[in-house]
Amino acid sequence: MAQTDVIGGAIPRQDTAIPSKAAEAAKSSRWFQLLMGFIVMMTISSPQYVWTLFVPSFQKTTGSILSEVQWTITLLIVLQTWLSPMQGFLVEKLGPKLLIGLGALLSGAGWIASSKATTLAGLYETYGLLCGVGTGIVYIGIVGLMVKWFPEHRGFATGTVAAGYGFGAMLTTFPIDSTMAAYGYQQTLVVFGAIFAAIGLIGALLLKSPPESKATTRTPDSAADTARSYSPIAMLKTPVFWLMFAMMSMMSTGGLMVITQFTSFAKSFGIDAKTTVLIGGLTLAAIPTALTFDRITNGLTRPFFGFISDHLGRENTMALAFILEGGAIYFMLQYRSDPYMLVVLSGLVFFGWGEIFSLFPSTLTDTFGTKYAITNYGFLYMAQGVGSILGAPVAAKIFEATGSWLPVFGLVITMDVLTGLLALFALKPLRREWLARATS
Repeated sequence: MAQTDVIGGAIPRQDTAIPSKAAEAAKSSRWFQLLMGFIVMMTISSPQYVWTLFVPSFQKTTGSILSEVQWTITLLIVLQTWLSPMQGFLVEKLGPKLLIGLGALLSGAGWIASSKATTLAGLYETYGLLCGVGTGIVYIGIVGLMVKWFPEHRGFATGTVAAGYGFGAMLTTFPIDSTMAAYGYQQTLVVFGAIFAAIGLIGALLLKSPPESKATTRTPDSAADTARSYSPIAMLKTPVFWLMFAMMSMMSTGGLMVITQFTSFAKSFGIDAKTTVLIGGLTLAAIPTALTFDRITNGLTRPFFGFISDHLGRENTMALAFILEGGAIYFMLQYRSDPYMLVVLSGLVFFGWGEIFSLFPSTLTDTFGTKYAITNYGFLYMAQGVGSILGAPVAAKIFEATGSWLPVFGLVITMDVLTGLLALFALKPLRREWLARATS
């Protein structure tokens, strides 16, 4: 049976040395692992994806301007990403169960502790530090596990668990918004932080690493599944890695700008907490409706484009999705005063953005192998931290300096289109050349 080469053409599927009964048991077990990974990822999504709902409250409590408060989410994402190589190494050495469980507990504790924060320093130390370290352990650990459990469907598997990270906030946006309105943001943080920690810990305790297997057949895009896996040090010496790092940094910037600044730029466009939209005969608040729809598309895009990339090719899929996001942001800007179009087009933005969390890890593992997959992806995932700096405080500073969101949107559109073109005309030939040398 043939497997599609992620650059182009068909390649033979790898055979493994696992006996037939063990192989069947492993196949059955891996779907349960995928489900548990999906659920645990859902429990860590809200600190990032509903952050924008808390920004006005944190500004009021700390008496700070927007750009100062936005450093909180940047700190969270920087810690989530820049510590991930070390976190990935620990997960590989000590196993996923306890470390991912610890990560879930830290993330929930960050929300609970931030409910008491009255200063910027306190906010940074709780919401930023605890949530950042906790979500980083969970995210890198689960994605690294899935590329090992599903070597022949990496795009789909990483996309599915990454979808949990997107879908989680879809289920919580309206409940969190309603709870804040009824009981205040502080009680909301305590209640939901405790729920997330408990569910995340239970799911993590059911995770495990896949059984060891030995590949007997080499394939062009799975050279690293053989004895030629590449260590992090070897990977960091290659132009292929740094091109992917630059591309992921630029793509992260656009999505994180929309995530972190949504409430702020919507208000600037004349859409606030009192603005409503009529959908299916229901009158709904525009901003939480948009945020909920965004989480749906942000979740769906990850397995969707991951699956597409398993068949169409990684770089071809990147170009399609990245340019789609750039186009969606352009049209969102054109219709910025229309709340209904803001809901629809922001959802399309995330359909073109969220797939970076399935396309980049699967492409990286195709290129450098599974042996060090968790740690290797930890280094690439640091690009998300770069994007958080550019998309949150830097974007806020540009807005504060110019009094307009137009320059910010223009920069993001340019980066999206440029990254799509780089996928086709730079990454694709460079990676093809690399894989040809790796298998020669």
